[in-house]
Amino acid sequence: MTPFQRPSRRLSLMSAVKSSRLYILGSAIKAAVLEVRRNLNQEVLNRTLVSLEPEGSPKGTVLLSHVIDAFLLPPGKPIPLDHHHHWVALQMAQTFLDLGYGVDVINFHNKTFWPRRDYAMMVDTRWNLERLAPVLNADCIKVLHIDTAHPLFQNEAEARRLLELQQRRGVTLKPWRFEVPHLGIEHADYATMNGNRFSIETFRYAGKQIFPVPVAAPVLYPWPDSKDWDSCRNHFLWLNSGGLVHKGLDLILEAFAEMPDCHLTVCGPIKHEKAFERTYYKELYETPNIHTVGWVDVSSDQFVALTKRCVGILSLSASESRSGSVIGGMHAGLIPIVNYESGVDVAGFGVLLPDSSVGGIKAAVQRIAASPCSKLQAMARGAWESARTHHTRERWTEVYRSAIDTIFRLHAGKTGADGLPQASIDMASSKRFAGSRVPPSIRRAN
Repeated sequence: MTPFQRPSRRLSLMSAVKSSRLYILGSAIKAAVLEVRRNLNQEVLNRTLVSLEPEGSPKGTVLLSHVIDAFLLPPGKPIPLDHHHHWVALQMAQTFLDLGYGVDVINFHNKTFWPRRDYAMMVDTRWNLERLAPVLNADCIKVLHIDTAHPLFQNEAEARRLLELQQRRGVTLKPWRFEVPHLGIEHADYATMNGNRFSIETFRYAGKQIFPVPVAAPVLYPWPDSKDWDSCRNHFLWLNSGGLVHKGLDLILEAFAEMPDCHLTVCGPIKHEKAFERTYYKELYETPNIHTVGWVDVSSDQFVALTKRCVGILSLSASESRSGSVIGGMHAGLIPIVNYESGVDVAGFGVLLPDSSVGGIKAAVQRIAASPCSKLQAMARGAWESARTHHTRERWTEVYRSAIDTIFRLHAGKTGADGLPQASIDMASSKRFAGSRVPPSIRRAN
């Protein structure tokens, strides 16, 4: 027996074990236990109230309904980088503390909280505004913070993608990003939104004033001075979270399978979506120019090394508010190649696809790969500078503070609403940047 035969035998044994009834039963029990544990943890989060007090006597109290996880971190533990909403929730609370308000924070999935005092403002990101609006004090300012396109648009867009995949591949995959529609915008007085014109328009029907805010990118990268633009011209990155069909990975894989001279690196939770992985197994693992990495930490040296080998980042989402993954790629000096529904403005330094088709992807990728190095470097530099200018935590802090200041003034009648455009705000604001986290005083909600 040669050394090269042993791995094959081990793989055969592993395959036999994994197909046994006992192994399958054990795996099912393990999955059920983990699900129970997750549900218990979620129930704890949903019954937790975090109360924060400003320095000095509070002007009033703001109710914030958002993700609550980061408020419960042990002292000194860093904020998770898996999604920027952890930091955003903390900074929202810090904004109100800086304005002199106390803050009550509940999880946005909390279905049992009931207000026991008056609130100067309520900020919600999903369903609680609709639930609590009828019982809030009459002078409470109600603000919806939007971080998706409208759920009806989003659900229809994902369903259409799944149907198109079914027709192309002869298989039905289940939706991953479907969301119960909420009426938050219809109960709100105002809204803030992480989005551009595309995503804002999906909420325009309600006639509410919407204040756009940027992406609070969690990691900044220096400009890659030593990048070899000639060697990376035909290497591209796909980076995203769950909902692989919703995010357009199916179309991108099909496009690169037809472009053997162009390489795609895939970074995302592929293993979490088994049906997708089975459907695209050949493209993901048996296509020489497609390199599947899986989930990657964007603050790691591994991610920086990946971006230095790539020229562009692709996004073909069915529906976004504004793609944080694309913004992260721009921060790393990648040229954005996106569709309209990704919600990222790329004029002057990126490629806006005319449609979300395999042919459109191929044409854009091949055009970039054939461009002179000087053009590639100029486009990437433009993307990097745009991200650095508009999409940082410092910038988010300024813009959100300005939006909240304006909302308070408008509601107090000090400024005429007709004098402000729907999608623009006064940018003058405090430049103070809060620390990495808020030290909460935690108690359980009854």
